[in-house]
Amino acid sequence: MSTTTTEKLSATTLLRFATAGSVDDGKSTLVGRLLHDSKSVLTDQLEAVERASASRGQEGPDLALLTDGLRAEREQGITIDVAYRYFATPRRRFILADTPGHVQYTRNMVTGASTAELTVVLVDARNGVVEQTRRHAAIAALLRVPHVVLAVNKMDLVEYRESVFAAIAEEFTAYALELGVPEVTAIPISALAGDNVVEPSAHMDWYGGPTVLEHLETVPVSHDLAHCHARLPVQYVIRPQTAEHPDYRGYAGQIAAGTFRVGERVTVLPSGRTSRISGIDVLGRAVQEAWTTQSVTVLLEDDVDVSRGDLLVPTQDAPPITQDVEATVCHVADQPLTVGHRVLIKHGTRTVKAIVKDIPSRLTLDDLSLHPHPGQLAANDIGRVKIRTAEPLPVDSYADSRRTGSFILIDPSDGTTLTAGMVGESFASPEPVKDPAEDDGWDF
Repeated sequence: MSTTTTEKLSATTLLRFATAGSVDDGKSTLVGRLLHDSKSVLTDQLEAVERASASRGQEGPDLALLTDGLRAEREQGITIDVAYRYFATPRRRFILADTPGHVQYTRNMVTGASTAELTVVLVDARNGVVEQTRRHAAIAALLRVPHVVLAVNKMDLVEYRESVFAAIAEEFTAYALELGVPEVTAIPISALAGDNVVEPSAHMDWYGGPTVLEHLETVPVSHDLAHCHARLPVQYVIRPQTAEHPDYRGYAGQIAAGTFRVGERVTVLPSGRTSRISGIDVLGRAVQEAWTTQSVTVLLEDDVDVSRGDLLVPTQDAPPITQDVEATVCHVADQPLTVGHRVLIKHGTRTVKAIVKDIPSRLTLDDLSLHPHPGQLAANDIGRVKIRTAEPLPVDSYADSRRTGSFILIDPSDGTTLTAGMVGESFASPEPVKDPAEDDGWDF
């Protein structure tokens, strides 16, 4: 790549987006069409796809194979894992996550959309909005993805009728807006034929909006985390103990949000100890300031107790510290999450014991009603939980910070990820919660 090309790419903005939708709605085909028609596929990749398609008896290349990389995916013709692809146009750089459509792989959609600024939700024009479509819309709203594109696919199979598109767009948009999705852009497409993906369709002259790629290139991107609340989860304490630096003690990690500057007063959470930043190293070079998502080593003026799992924050902008966390969650494990469940909660680089004290409600996807006190959450359920932690945690609201306002619950017996959570409200309980029925070191 030439220096001029590199300079042009570095000057363009980056958009992270994910695809979602029910099984066989054409997500992988859409992604393959985007890559193919935007000339982002290398010749050897296209040749490999053509060979794989021919071995399956297909006349033309199956563009879905550009993202379905696992052998099981190719054999079954479905997407199982999240497939990440990187490509660029003269106007913007992209990181896309092609997520599965099967209900049992909804957990992977949560992973793919967790860092996305835009989600493309596909709907088969023949089937309209189905339960999995509603679930993906709810997850996009839960993860506060700022932009949602409704791609009504397979319009060629409904004779490109405007009435079909309009009915689906109206139903989905009303549902998404009720969930709190801030913006929905509906686009009629045929991923297989290429209509309105990269090039405008010659079959739908009634549609005057952008193609999918045009919208991706022009949608406003507002993911500048450098101006958010500054947060540095400490991952590692560096003490080289060399003759050159006998007293060196640095606190390393990736800045989750915001900007840190030399001379700034910071607080170590949850201990509450304060100090001042005496130096910042980035890749072994001293700098005056660093910002998200740089990996840094911070040096402090005072010899305070800091270890892995602590959080460095500006003293005047510290988050609340609590042992009681209320959050909205998407349960991703096969085993249900129940009241009284003993878990590990991983927040940033800190992992502590916790107990599920209550499950106040579960979201019913059909009508967005709340089922009160369901007692448990099954796989792919979305609901509210109240958690009591063994140690205090400094937590932001997810609305303020997607990085430090999120967590996962882990099964302590085998390390299985149980639940992805977004902090909605923290509340304090004056008395520690005890379970008199058991005394196994988990009572706090």
